Parts: sequence; C-alpha cells; structure tokens
Amino acid sequence: MADQPASPSPSADPTAEALAVRKAALRAESLARRDALTPAAREAGSRAIADRIAALDLAPGTAVSAFLPIRSEVDLRPLIEALHAAGHPVGLPIMRKPDLVFRRWLPDVDLVPLGFGTYGPPPEAPEVVPDVMLVPLSVFDRAGGRIGYGKAFYDITIARLRAEGRDPRLIGVGFSVQEAEAVPMEAHDVPLHLVLTEREIIRPAGR
Repeated sequence: MADQPASPSPSADPTAEALAVRKAALRAESLARRDALTPAAREAGSRAIADRIAALDLAPGTAVSAFLPIRSEVDLRPLIEALHAAGHPVGLPIMRKPDLVFRRWLPDVDLVPLGFGTYGPPPEAPEVVPDVMLVPLSVFDRAGGRIGYGKAFYDITIARLRAEGRDPRLIGVGFSVQEAEAVPMEAHDVPLHLVLTEREIIRPAGR
C-alpha cells in the first residue's frame, strides 16, 4: 500500500505557512531577475548606488555596516573604501547564529574565508556597532518592506541592537529589478527607513 500524505500538524499556522510560501516565491522571482542582469549592468548599477549612498548626509564619524557581494548582489567595495577614507568606521557582517556582529574593515588587513564562499575581517578585528546599516535584500517594496535570504539574521540583529538601546538607520540596498508590488510582512520583520537603487532613493511614508 502506498504511503498516504502526512496530515498537517495541528499546531501548524496556515497563515504563517502561506506567508512563507509567498515570500519564497517572491524571493525566487526577484533573484532570477537580478541574476539576469548583465555584468555591465550590475557594475554600472553598483556605481550609481554607491554614489547615492556617498551623497547621503552622514554625520562625521558615523559607523556604517556594509556587506561584500555574493552572487549577483550590489558591489559596495568601492563605497566601503570611500567611507573609510572619509572617516567612517565600516563593519562587515560575521554570522555567529542567530545574529550578526560587524567587524571593522581596514584596507591593510586581509579578509579571511568565513564559509559558503564569503569573506570578512579576521577575529581580532574590532567590532563596529553601526549607526547606519546598509542592508542586503532579495526583494523590497515602496513601503519599506524587505525580504532577505530566509535566515532572519538581520531582523534578529536589529532587534538585539534596539534592545540594547540603539536605533540604527536601516537602508536597503538593491537593484530596481528587485522591487515587488507588496512584500508580506510578519511581526518580526523590520521595515526599512530608505531603499536605494541605481534609479532612485525610495523614502517610505512615515519612516
């Protein structure tokens, strides 16, 4: 006799399951559009995004968290160098489960492999507590909604920083092709203050 399909767990939340399915679909669609950008388009778009971020009115000494590109993400490496040269401490994310810490990037310190093809400052690099967070994303909308990569590292990190009395400015960074009409939000999802693409700065209402 063939196995019968398992019955849904009585404790399963069908609403949460439906949201997870919808988010996964939006993520896959958006990343496919991003992956389809030509290398030249990604390079030009990354330069435009970096220029927009560099033009923001950051107070002297503002600590900034950034990120290095994975796959077809926006490349912020020239911006990281520019921010450092302008006197802003720049931290790169280090996964420690369930959240992130940010270690300071310095031009004369070699990055070390962190697994999964990622690199970051070595363990002895000082920690940076960001005033401004440049947040990677897979999908965004014009209300400041964001879908990450499914592990909630940034949401958990932001919640911890807020519990410690900090309130970093959250700036989503992505290409315009990653926009969705509406991102489904859950209680733990943190809306962005700004979204920067190669085309524009999006300022969500009320943020």
